[in-house]
Amino acid sequence: MSNIVMGKKEWFIADMYWPINSSEGEYVSHESICVLNTSDNDASINITLYYEDRPEVYLETVVCGARRTRHIRMDKIKDQAGSQLEKGIPYAAMVISSIPVIVQYTRLDATQPACTLMTTMAY
Repeated sequence: MSNIVMGKKEWFIADMYWPINSSEGEYVSHESICVLNTSDNDASINITLYYEDRPEVYLETVVCGARRTRHIRMDKIKDQAGSQLEKGIPYAAMVISSIPVIVQYTRLDATQPACTLMTTMAY
């Protein structure tokens, strides 16, 4: 089986938001930065968050294994001080990988009985 290596090392997601309201029903509102690594080497992923009115935040480094996918749940990841992300504040992300990867962003909003799912390829 051939190994097709795709992607790039820098990705940007301009519209991110984790709602304050509680989830309704069985689904939990969350956001994910989804990484696909088709190479034979592990990828070290560094994420920097940008806000409208505060300094940037650096998140813990995440590894996406060789020939694997990694769904980085923003409600579970922590910053470098060990704190979880704040809800209800718009932000953006810069994703830097040690090797070329594909990055997609997904948001599940389950704050109402009719859930919404939004996904987009990062830039």
